[in-house]
Amino acid sequence: MKILRLSSFVGPFALLFVGTTAVAQSAPKPAPAALSATRIIQREQQAFYYPGATMKAKVIMQLVTDTGSTRTRVLTMLRKNVPGGLDQKYFLYFHQPGDIRGTAFLAWKYPDRETDRWIFIPAVNMVRRIAASDSRSSFVGSDFMYEDISGRNLDKDNYTLLREEKLGDAECYVVQGVPKTPAEYTRKLSWIDKRMFLPRKEEYYDARNQVARVFTADEIQDVAGDEHGTKIAIPTVVKRTMKNVLSGHRTVVTYENVEYDVELPDDIFTERALRNPPQRWLE
Repeated sequence: MKILRLSSFVGPFALLFVGTTAVAQSAPKPAPAALSATRIIQREQQAFYYPGATMKAKVIMQLVTDTGSTRTRVLTMLRKNVPGGLDQKYFLYFHQPGDIRGTAFLAWKYPDRETDRWIFIPAVNMVRRIAASDSRSSFVGSDFMYEDISGRNLDKDNYTLLREEKLGDAECYVVQGVPKTPAEYTRKLSWIDKRMFLPRKEEYYDARNQVARVFTADEIQDVAGDEHGTKIAIPTVVKRTMKNVLSGHRTVVTYENVEYDVELPDDIFTERALRNPPQRWLE
């Protein structure tokens, strides 16, 4: 299948975010802790991206300008962890607005190599493979990047635990990640909840060492899950915001009707399903 950069066609998905060049950072002195910085990030990724064997949710995405003007996108997100490892599969289907209804996005995530991504755009009736370099592109015109949706591979950054501090009512680890190769940020600071290991806040810095984007977890709820036949409560970030500090634009994402450990067949997560979406799972 032909690999095409997203910048090669027009429409709401042709917004290319130009990556900045990484600059050298002075090595901060690691803070003493029982957990290493890498182990903290591993646990954060497990808590944020991997809870449950599967997940289904309705997603409301609001794109808000600096003047308060809002555009809303409504979609269904399906996610399945591949048994026996850290591979994952994602299927996203857009219901609204009308001009992008039927658009579908598929991702196959691997822990040791680039994620495979495809998108079906009804306007051109074609499935397009998303080039690896476009993982640093805006996701459907929002302030989230493609990497933000399914997560960034752990081995792409070097991590340092800077300190432990309180953010609001949450005790947090503050971890710095510096990309090993050029990325859309030169470093990232993450405030990770010490109890739940969910990210409470993230700051993405640009080549001038200025904060370019800020992520916040605005609301966390316990959602029912099933772990080996035992009912459990899974802390879930059901409302989150990514803000572009320079433009004032922000994207607010709300998860509704979140379900974990539902039976999702493998044929949902295929290129064929992009053109023929599994309607029973999208209601």
